[in-house]
Amino acid sequence: MAEKLMTAKTEEKAKELEEEAMKVELKTKEELKPWEQHSAVITIPRFDYNAPSSLLSHSHSGFLITCPIKREKSATKEAMSILEKYVRSLSILNAEGSESLDVNMSAKKRRISVSTEEELGNSLERKDAADDFGEPGKCTENSYSLLPDSVKDNISHTETNNTLSLVKLTRSGLLLFIFPKGEHPAIVDIVQNIIQLRESGSLKSAQWCHRIFPIQATCRLDEKEVHSIVSKLVNQFLKDKKNKVTQPVKFAVGYNRRGIEETEMKDVRVTSNGSKISALLDRGKCFSIVAAAVKDAVPDSIVDLKCPELAVLLEVLPLSGIPNESVVVGVSVLPQMLFSSKPRLCVKALVKGC
Repeated sequence: MAEKLMTAKTEEKAKELEEEAMKVELKTKEELKPWEQHSAVITIPRFDYNAPSSLLSHSHSGFLITCPIKREKSATKEAMSILEKYVRSLSILNAEGSESLDVNMSAKKRRISVSTEEELGNSLERKDAADDFGEPGKCTENSYSLLPDSVKDNISHTETNNTLSLVKLTRSGLLLFIFPKGEHPAIVDIVQNIIQLRESGSLKSAQWCHRIFPIQATCRLDEKEVHSIVSKLVNQFLKDKKNKVTQPVKFAVGYNRRGIEETEMKDVRVTSNGSKISALLDRGKCFSIVAAAVKDAVPDSIVDLKCPELAVLLEVLPLSGIPNESVVVGVSVLPQMLFSSKPRLCVKALVKGC
């Protein structure tokens, strides 16, 4: 009898706390401006406005993420949840672009306190995130233990203390995160881990982030620079003992210029040196340059579009705030398990049916 009374009192007390919390939350929201309400609910990094100029002068690594148009903020938040397992912090910049804070610390400071039961709400929030992606900042042992041995052998738990910055783009449906110059973590392994965990069922399919393209290096859309970067990355790929290839090496080339419209390609764009860059925006021209770079690195190699062992992918990055005559591309050399060749060559999707 005493236990029933205690249970009833506990439930009554919980209801009172819940009602009080709802009243405080409603009152707080009434006092906040609409944009303040939004920032209290969704904490996302601000754009690093210094990044585009740095991309013009230095090679960076990072992640290009595709998402539905007008869902970039939702995709950014989801991307943060996914990448937090492998990257310690994401850059949150102030208006001047000079301050960098840890995402988790910033979220705590900006979260609205609605009751003394805030810890309960936080635990529920962490649980929801763990259900989809595992606990932020960790690669959960439970999800890892469920993987088959063949998948475990291929997964390396890579973590880095580096900071990712969000770069402003001129096209919708794309997100770009980059590491600081000189920092080149094993981003291909990171994306490989994410895809393997998703395919094994340990991670649910993402809702907003359709594909994550790992950018190993960036360069200007210049014949010499593209040739040099591709040759370097192909050599690194072949030296990595994890990548097993046969002779002759079968490769394919993918080139996405989703950031450059066809109408813009028709314009004659001239650099300060007087050389036209419109030629390299042509798929055929770019394919020939990349194929030549691969053959220079691996003379015994052939193009195979049906069953390639490695894929060289180039992505035009539609950067905001750079001169019209400048075009920057992201380059990666990927193993077979990270891409699909049918119906077209592209990175494997995180969302089924995408």
